Amino acid sequence: MDSIIPEFEGLNNTQQFGVSNLQNLGIGSSSSSSNSRYENQKRRDWNTFCQYLKNHRPPLALSRCSGAHVLEFLRYLDQFGKTKVHTPICPFYGHPNPPAPCPCPLRQAWGSLDALIGRLRAAFEENGGMPEANPFGARAVRLYLREVRDLQSKARGISYEKKKRKRPQQQRQQQQLPQPSNGA
Repeated sequence: MDSIIPEFEGLNNTQQFGVSNLQNLGIGSSSSSSNSRYENQKRRDWNTFCQYLKNHRPPLALSRCSGAHVLEFLRYLDQFGKTKVHTPICPFYGHPNPPAPCPCPLRQAWGSLDALIGRLRAAFEENGGMPEANPFGARAVRLYLREVRDLQSKARGISYEKKKRKRPQQQRQQQQLPQPSNGA
């Protein structure tokens, strides 16, 4: 994909999106010691997305932003990724630790995208957006994240199985006790 944001063209693969180099672009301000790391990251991510909307051709108002625009933004960010994602024709497809280099593309890791969307979803509502109009919670975005997770897990031979939630100890004991019968 051609660069949509001219201001971001100076980034290279050694600079990861949203970590510390956004100040080099004039996005975000110096971090305040009173804000948590999460809050600072959320602010930087929000500023970056707003900058993306300004540089979009034609410029896009936040109120007109949809899940499709969020997907476009996520695909744009892939060029700054550091996670090797093997293609199905690669001999290392499905191997978590390939023994040699290959020409497969670098992408944003699923976990990074998932966390980014969570922060942007919260920031949207904190900046006056209505929860029902939140483009970061759109079905298309959820499906895209699931697709990226599945693709990356297959490509690396690592499954992302959802962990079962453990029930509290007391509930388990109550279920193991025999229930009184209502019969003769």
